[in-house]
Amino acid sequence: MTSELTVLDLDRTRTFLLLHGGGGVPTMAGFAGLLAERAHARVLLPTHPGFGGTPKPADLVGVADLARTYVELLDRLDLTGVTVVGNSFGGWVAAEIALLGSPRVSSAVIANGIGVEVDGHPVTDVRGLSPAELRKLSWHDPSKAPQPATTGPGPDVQALIGYTGPAMADPTLAERLGQTPVPVHVMWGESDGIVSPEYGKAFAAAIPRSTFTLLPNTGHLPQVESPEALLDALLSVR
Repeated sequence: MTSELTVLDLDRTRTFLLLHGGGGVPTMAGFAGLLAERAHARVLLPTHPGFGGTPKPADLVGVADLARTYVELLDRLDLTGVTVVGNSFGGWVAAEIALLGSPRVSSAVIANGIGVEVDGHPVTDVRGLSPAELRKLSWHDPSKAPQPATTGPGPDVQALIGYTGPAMADPTLAERLGQTPVPVHVMWGESDGIVSPEYGKAFAAAIPRSTFTLLPNTGHLPQVESPEALLDALLSVR
């Protein structure tokens, strides 16, 4: 399966593949620049097909399909030692990439990811929430959140549901994570109202030899709200 991908490529030395969540590339672009500058790293920031008005092939229907698309990208670029970093929905994709066991991938970082089912700690259903409600759940300090360009759900929400389904979870993922062959660092904003820290701890517990880091004064988007703290934690991963 070959998909057309829109990819921002900041080329330095160590390579990171950054995977955005349902908010689209704008939620990751600033951090991509910071990471490239501070770590002197090569940073790949693809737009998930279907997001931002990009085309989505008809046979690209699930998260595992998207994960394979990104491994194929790493193959085409002939990259090795890649650290995959995903936030929210991108964290789910990062987990699926890690499970593929590609020799191109050396480690994965999941920041406030979704995808697993955790009893008593469901993923908040964001459909139908007002921008103010979404900011309150997503940010430690909602007053710092950028104002949305639209007043209702954007087209990227439909692109997200097209991959995840309405439940935004895979009942098989937690069990499959037990076969993850690469080191994984799970990082979580302590004030996340979309997926709680308890959800994050359960996510990490499903992955053998994973590391869990709680990020203070941070919500669902640490790369936007607390980029320096996320960067410090990320660069501790080798």
